[in-house]
Amino acid sequence: MNVLERIVGETREELRTTRLDRAGIERRARERTASSEKHRFRAALEQGGERDARIIAEIKAASPSAGTIVSGPDVESIAAAYRDGGAAAISVVTEPRHFKGTRDWLARAANASGLPVIMKDFVVDPVQIFRGVAAGADAVLLLASILDASQLRDFIAITDELGRDALVEVHDDRELDVAIDGGARLVGVNNRNLRDFSVDLGTSERLGARIPESALRVTESGIHTRADVEQLLRSGFRAFLVGESLLRQADRAAGVRRLRGVETGA
Repeated sequence: MNVLERIVGETREELRTTRLDRAGIERRARERTASSEKHRFRAALEQGGERDARIIAEIKAASPSAGTIVSGPDVESIAAAYRDGGAAAISVVTEPRHFKGTRDWLARAANASGLPVIMKDFVVDPVQIFRGVAAGADAVLLLASILDASQLRDFIAITDELGRDALVEVHDDRELDVAIDGGARLVGVNNRNLRDFSVDLGTSERLGARIPESALRVTESGIHTRADVEQLLRSGFRAFLVGESLLRQADRAAGVRRLRGVETGA
């Protein structure tokens, strides 16, 4: 069993064994979104010109591939630094066992930065979407590796009802087919293989050519330098989800600016 299968199995078991007030969770999510701005996440990624890299800067404590990245992260400080660097949005990894995250970070990051936040977790049940939105998420990550096209359509419909966005993540051609069939309008290509953790920016270049023009393209993982950003801009990507390489920097705001090309005048 690989890491992805183990995490998904643990997630399903938790949902099966935990008593959840599903109606109450859904009610809180709908109350939270009733008077809020709709589709903030996508709107933030659509701003700017073709050469403007929209950085989705990530907050996470650990990962199976890297181990501990930031022990006990100061969410407010990190989120404010990302805002000061000009990030378009913030990604928050909420999976608790392997990534050491929590949904509490969603509202904390949003309040500290004023930026839209996306919840990154292993979503296999609608209640997870409602929990994330109730906790402050403007968008949720959906994995085409663990969901079929029918499930994606259903989950995207839930985010639409709530005025939120769904970023559908793919790793290969089969998953991209599932995402397209499922009606994904934001497609994230993860350059990291979640089964063996190898990273290849060529994954985005290859799959990007197949993403419909109607979908907004996001590239994820393995992005360290402005040269990486330039390479992927040429492949039609406008949004870049960057985590570990920013988190390990002493000056995270400057790190975001470098990726955006602000300090080099690019």
